[in-house]
Amino acid sequence: MEVTAVATQGRFDSWDWVGGYLLLYSDTGRAWKQYRHEDGRLVGNVNSEAVVQNKLSHPVRTRFLRFVPLDWNPSGWMGLRVEAYGCSYKSYVADFDGRSSLLYRFNQKSMSTVKDVVSLRFKSHQAEGVLLHGEGQRGDYITLELHRGALDLYLNLGEPETSGTTAAGRVAVTVGSLLDDQQWHSVHIERFNKQVNLTVDSHTQHFHTKGEGHSLEVDYELSFGGIPLPGKPGTFLRKNFHGCVENLYYNGINVIDLAKRRKPQIHSDESNAEVKLYVCIYIYIWT
Repeated sequence: MEVTAVATQGRFDSWDWVGGYLLLYSDTGRAWKQYRHEDGRLVGNVNSEAVVQNKLSHPVRTRFLRFVPLDWNPSGWMGLRVEAYGCSYKSYVADFDGRSSLLYRFNQKSMSTVKDVVSLRFKSHQAEGVLLHGEGQRGDYITLELHRGALDLYLNLGEPETSGTTAAGRVAVTVGSLLDDQQWHSVHIERFNKQVNLTVDSHTQHFHTKGEGHSLEVDYELSFGGIPLPGKPGTFLRKNFHGCVENLYYNGINVIDLAKRRKPQIHSDESNAEVKLYVCIYIYIWT
């Protein structure tokens, strides 16, 4: 559910109410994250009957809510009736086990683009793992990976690497830290020609690619969750991503939805491994 507001009320016909509380949310019911609102405290009640609503400054997408009372009526006790406002949130999720990847194969041999938009959400307890990779024979490539708990984006437009050297057009950008905290993090990549924006949660890096190239040319496929070694199924060049990826879009295409519907563009490169696909649309409220 996407929660936009919460409301509280004291216990009916009593002296029991909560004057202030913290709001926590979680996707698993085990690891919790606090909703940040100024000092973190949300205003509660001054009597048992009036309803006090708190509109959230930014929506929270979650399955579980927890209300943590901070103080209550000194002449009574804690009493709390709660209500959450929002709308259902359809979530396409892939659970990668660290030994597999999803391959999105193009209809033609190669795909050349001057504009790319990639968006996803992920959570993991592993500090290393490839989220996205694609490359072309002329030297183009794009790689997005977790490295030491931060997110690295490597991008090269048409500047080939020679033996023992790094391509002159290669750009490496790092955003975020401690992203292996088993909480959801949002990623948005937008490229137009040489201009690139990389946003992780609310932090954005603006940069330009190097070299003369303006388009990204990728051959055959994009891989998500790892970099498979050509001709050797189940063998990967870098450490695979281990965790969950949600609502993965590549240039407007819902990759996980295609996989869930077993569309021919999507293949799984795995060896006794598994990519689980499921939909989350539930919400629970804990106090």
